Amino acid sequence: MKLLFASTPATGHLNPLLAISRILLSEGHEVGFLTGTVFRDRIEGSGLKFFALPPGADLDLRDILAVVPELKDIPPGPEWLRVACERIFVDTIPPQHLGLIETLKRFPADIIVGDDMFFGVLPMLLGPRAKRPPIVLCGTSLLHWEREDGAPNFLGLPPATTEAQREQYAAIAEQHDATVDQPILRSLNKLLKTFRVGPVNVPLFHSVIELADAYMQLSVPGFEFPRKFPPTVHFVGTPPIIPNQIPLPSWAHELDGSRKVVLVTQGTVANHNFGLLVEPTLAALADEPDVLVVATAGGRPVEAICGPVPSNARLASYLPFEWLLPRVDVLVTNGGYGSVNQAMSFGIPLVTAGMTEDKADVNARVAWSGVGIDLATNEPTPDALRSAVRNVLDRSEYRQRASQMASEFASINTQSEILWIINQLVADQQASWAPARAMAPARGRRASV
Repeated sequence: MKLLFASTPATGHLNPLLAISRILLSEGHEVGFLTGTVFRDRIEGSGLKFFALPPGADLDLRDILAVVPELKDIPPGPEWLRVACERIFVDTIPPQHLGLIETLKRFPADIIVGDDMFFGVLPMLLGPRAKRPPIVLCGTSLLHWEREDGAPNFLGLPPATTEAQREQYAAIAEQHDATVDQPILRSLNKLLKTFRVGPVNVPLFHSVIELADAYMQLSVPGFEFPRKFPPTVHFVGTPPIIPNQIPLPSWAHELDGSRKVVLVTQGTVANHNFGLLVEPTLAALADEPDVLVVATAGGRPVEAICGPVPSNARLASYLPFEWLLPRVDVLVTNGGYGSVNQAMSFGIPLVTAGMTEDKADVNARVAWSGVGIDLATNEPTPDALRSAVRNVLDRSEYRQRASQMASEFASINTQSEILWIINQLVADQQASWAPARAMAPARGRRASV
């Protein structure tokens, strides 16, 4: 089988797709990978065929502010979200789609596997089914689907518990639709018209969930607000961490269980200013004798972390998470979806503080599910961080809830689920092309929860 993976050129999207591609590669399949040239070495080093996105889509979203400079002057909120979505996701649809078409000529794949924000697949999904291979998308962020209480996504609103809250959410949703969703849809549908497909009548992030032949959500149901999902949706757990990418740090022997280990990270996107979370966390825990603080710079040099480094802190640009996470007692994070799910799969409780991208909604789920404390701010103070970390360390209920979540992850055989979904879709496609059914081609199998 030939599989073409297509990834938004951002580490948080690439990493889970790389882990999934390794599963397919180990089964003897041929895998190609379409993404930004900044990731060429990683792709080829993984034994995959690399294909570069065309200009206009060949971005380096590890520094989102360099790609969309106007975001520097926009505070977190609806306007920030609208501009980011239009510049990063809508404007890149034509070159992403061209990249898919040109790559399929060179690498005739049996199936396309993309991340949830690679919207270059939309013209295919909205076009004739017989003219494309099956398309599977992977939810590398929260499940962007309509909520029963009417709350919009991205605002970090917990499920409504009263009628008054529902009424409040309805008013918020109306404003969000007018200032974010509808402007994005106007831009999107104007573009889709040039492909002679569309229009799309649901928010951009919702559209691909129901249009994909299967949608693999990289989490568990217990971390998602309960509601009815389309039959495309499968919860498949979190992909295994790719091992041996980074050597152990020189201080690895210090994680011997004699002190509690607190890991702090701002991920690989919102890490342009370590003064938001990493530096305040180091300051917050500097005088905690029973704590060893481990900070990762998400690929940036550790020198970018300013201020004094306390004696109980250890810093690294990258760290081998397959070695580190079993030794961590609390994760302090701005709310990257992949990191949060990986932590929960190891039974690690969390302290979260982040409001940009999808982080407010991810962190709202942390608090709602009981696996940690959400400080609901982009700039937590050292005092707030110290109090939250000590609460999570000293109170057993957070560890117990995280342990329960880890059991839910363990109940899903991620590799088997992914292989079953992909194999079934390809088998259905091949059956629909058989001569006996040539007059009635069937749509690829719609996955169910």
